[in-house]
Amino acid sequence: MFYTKRILAVALMGMAMIGSAKAQKAEYTYKSFPHGFIGVQGGGQTTFTNYDNLKLITPTASIYGGYWFTPVVGGRLHLNGVWNQGGVKDVAKYDYKYLTTNLDLMLNLVTMFGKKDYYPVNVYLLGGIGLNTAWDNGDARKLSSSLNGAWDGTKLSHNARVGAQLDVNLCRNLSLNLEVAANSLRDRYNSKIGTGDDWELTAQLGLTVKFGHKKQKKEVEPEVWETRIDTTWYDDVEYVDVTRDRNIRKDIFFVIDSDSVRGSFDAQLDAVAEFLKGVKNGAITIVGYADVQTGTPKYNMALSEKRALATKKALLDRGVDASMIKSVSWKGDTEQPFAENDQNRVCIIKGHGIYNDKDRKTVKKYRTEQVRYRVK
Repeated sequence: MFYTKRILAVALMGMAMIGSAKAQKAEYTYKSFPHGFIGVQGGGQTTFTNYDNLKLITPTASIYGGYWFTPVVGGRLHLNGVWNQGGVKDVAKYDYKYLTTNLDLMLNLVTMFGKKDYYPVNVYLLGGIGLNTAWDNGDARKLSSSLNGAWDGTKLSHNARVGAQLDVNLCRNLSLNLEVAANSLRDRYNSKIGTGDDWELTAQLGLTVKFGHKKQKKEVEPEVWETRIDTTWYDDVEYVDVTRDRNIRKDIFFVIDSDSVRGSFDAQLDAVAEFLKGVKNGAITIVGYADVQTGTPKYNMALSEKRALATKKALLDRGVDASMIKSVSWKGDTEQPFAENDQNRVCIIKGHGIYNDKDRKTVKKYRTEQVRYRVK
């Protein structure tokens, strides 16, 4: 009973692992077949006789290696042993050892009847033939008075096997399996002479390591390209030619009782000359003045004339075209353009003209571009 409980516990644990593994989904980028495999198994076995078979369960272990040639057909070399027991009813049990070497054919029933080459859970039908070697049968020899076939030394026998295996892939290279197999052996294997072959039943859990998978050749779909015309709108800047009126005024001040143009007013005179160079139909007027609090009206008239002519000459010296000076006049002290007396010792230059300018304008424009893009 000890062996029975231990084997049942191992089987239950294995079935729980199988149930968990069934929930896993995997996608593979390799060819599932062909590939090689090796593995180990452990569980229990019993040989059928007229003794209570539950009391004859002993641990058993296996190692194996093989190859799946196609998704349906595979083969393996399987070694199984080592402990076994027999019994004489109402007398005693006896121990002996064995080793079975079997060549098994494996058929995958899932891929055989399924539509795919790969499934995460598979059921294998097993069948094969091999050689069983048994030894260490001393306990049975001691009971020879109760046994009619106790053998001595080494017992060789055929081993014909039929069985099934549930295999669950845990990952690409590892799977868990549960295997049950019935083995037919030559009579007297259990030290008893009967009317037919002796039978041994094994139930084992195992781990299989798979190797030698080839990379899956991916089919590359041809690329499909098309051409389109893309339109892009953007803001651009344009400059529009316009004409504008332009005016200028410059005041040239003189010291008391003087008609000399001072150098401090060179910048104002230069500005007038530049203005006339950049305009069309440019024209200026020059008017001279004298302050009313200095000199007599006659004297002041003559002084304002001198100031006006001096200002004209200063502009001509700067390259101003004489035709642009439309008038030169003088007012003496008859007019006082400024409220402050001293500021009326002045010549006032006024001008106007038309000049070309450019206005900034934002316009919407677009450009087209031929673009190749991948459709597939």
